[in-house]
Amino acid sequence: MSARAAAHAGPAHAVPAHSAPAHDVVVVGSGIVGLGAALAAVDRGLSVLVVDRSAVIGGSTIRNFGHLCLTPQSGEARRHAITARGLWLRLARDAGFWASERGTLVAARHLDELALLDELAAARTERVLGDRPEIEPLDERELRAFAPVAPGMTLGGALLPYDLQVDPREAADAIRRHLESRGVRFLTRTSVGSVRSGRVETSRGPIDAGTVVVATNHDLDQLLPDLAERSELQRCGLDMLRVRAELARPLVAPLLTGWSLIRYSAFAGTGAADQVRARLHAERPDLAALDLNQMYTQLPDGSVIVGDSHQKGAAISPFQDERAAVAFLDEFRALFGAEPVVTERWQGVYASGRDEFVVDEVEPGVLVTVVATGIGMTTGLGLAEHVVGAHLDGGRDAALSPAAAARSSAGTGTGTGTSAPLPSLLTGSRS
Repeated sequence: MSARAAAHAGPAHAVPAHSAPAHDVVVVGSGIVGLGAALAAVDRGLSVLVVDRSAVIGGSTIRNFGHLCLTPQSGEARRHAITARGLWLRLARDAGFWASERGTLVAARHLDELALLDELAAARTERVLGDRPEIEPLDERELRAFAPVAPGMTLGGALLPYDLQVDPREAADAIRRHLESRGVRFLTRTSVGSVRSGRVETSRGPIDAGTVVVATNHDLDQLLPDLAERSELQRCGLDMLRVRAELARPLVAPLLTGWSLIRYSAFAGTGAADQVRARLHAERPDLAALDLNQMYTQLPDGSVIVGDSHQKGAAISPFQDERAAVAFLDEFRALFGAEPVVTERWQGVYASGRDEFVVDEVEPGVLVTVVATGIGMTTGLGLAEHVVGAHLDGGRDAALSPAAAARSSAGTGTGTGTSAPLPSLLTGSRS
């Protein structure tokens, strides 16, 4: 930590902005991307202030499966996810939260789903993460040894051994406490009205900053509406449940189904995906209308997170249609042969745009980092490290648009920041 950062380390409670000195980096938003930006800055010995209008971390960062789905990503998302994986493992160790390294399971219930998995496995031969293949085929017996699916419900599936799982509610708060212990300050219950080079205007007064990072997810349309409109940004609402059930055996890793295979980009980009999609939509138009991603994660306390549906628009109705919950529970009963008892229901909202990421430098030293699809937990830490870290190192990440490069008078280097090395794969969990 620099002398300047050490001078700013102090109690975790919010300090009125008018009494706060300038910070090297001011981050707007305390979701996973904002936390990642703060981490990138404090790792470089800089003083950091995170500003958020909420008192607690309560957005899409905690309203999700806790599934860090590296293998199903492609392109830019895959690059960010690979870096994020190392950062998640490091934070689990340093901040002391549970992180499972048992991978992801895929349950295939039709031959075309097995064909899709085989196609992607054949394309993923380069060992970029370790000695094991990224996709390991499982026959029906092997899948049922890992997942408590009912007899006769699947033909087999796959194990994606490099994916991770966390409890999102526990992890987010643990990361915040860890950052605070390293001198990062959090200014909560504070709205941001505008940002510009070197200055953030807030409801508590102006804050001077060397670098400003906007990590507001779907609320980008409130702070920078023109950029949000150019990016075709809207909101995506989803319904989720938490249930308890007497399963035949524990679910040792997140479980995806055929509906997941037509959603995540690496799966959806295969030649077999069109056939899977056409069949699922023909067989179950009711589930297709929900834009379903039928998947499950089991937490250490034994409860299972079930979901999820998707609806998009400029605003999301707060009223949840019970038909989604009924569909989730019916599919749970069929797949697991067990009766679920609902303990919690919730609605999540995240940004959805034309592209998977909105990354820009709207003014010199004002960086926008938004995950514009439902893979924020998977990619957010890597996105922040690549974009914010590269900027702080005096370079420019490839994710920044050419238009941003032309506008900005910041450095023109091509550095990609410093990424945490990927550890070797371990069986089990960290806590």
